[in-house]
Amino acid sequence: MLLVERVLGDAAAGDWHERLHEVVHAGGLEFVFIEPANLKRRRFRARSDGGTDVAISLPRDAVLFDGAVLYFSADRAIVLKVGEQRRLRLRPVDRDAALELGHLAGHLHWRVGFEAGDLLVAVDGDEEAYWARLKRLLEDDRVRPVG
Repeated sequence: MLLVERVLGDAAAGDWHERLHEVVHAGGLEFVFIEPANLKRRRFRARSDGGTDVAISLPRDAVLFDGAVLYFSADRAIVLKVGEQRRLRLRPVDRDAALELGHLAGHLHWRVGFEAGDLLVAVDGDEEAYWARLKRLLEDDRVRPVG
C-alpha cells in the first residue's frame, strides 16, 4: 500500500507535465479515478488503474483536484483523475487493421485495454485529438468505432 500525505503538484503545470512525460515513456504512469463528490474527502483508499493500492491521508487544508500528482519517482507516478475514465472502443476489421491500430496506439503511448477483439483506448484530454489520429483508419473503413 502506498501512503499519500500531500499533493505534490498539478500534472498540467509545465514542470510537472515534462517530468510526467518521461514517466509515460517508461510505462509507469498510473491514475486513480474518483467521482467529483469525493474531492472534499481527505482520507480514503483507492486502487490505481495499474493496480496500486493507494491510501490518501491529507491535512485539512489540502485540496484535491483533477490532475493532482499524488506520487512521483523517476520511473513511476500516480495522478488523480476526477470522474469516470472515458474510453474509445475500436474494432479493427481484420488482422492487418488490428496490427496497424495497435502500432498507432503504441507509438502514441495511448493507454489501452482489450475486450472481445476490441481495443479500448483511455481518453485523457481532448477526445477530438484521438479521432484526428484515427482519421485515415476510419475513413478507409479499417477500424470502426463501437458504441
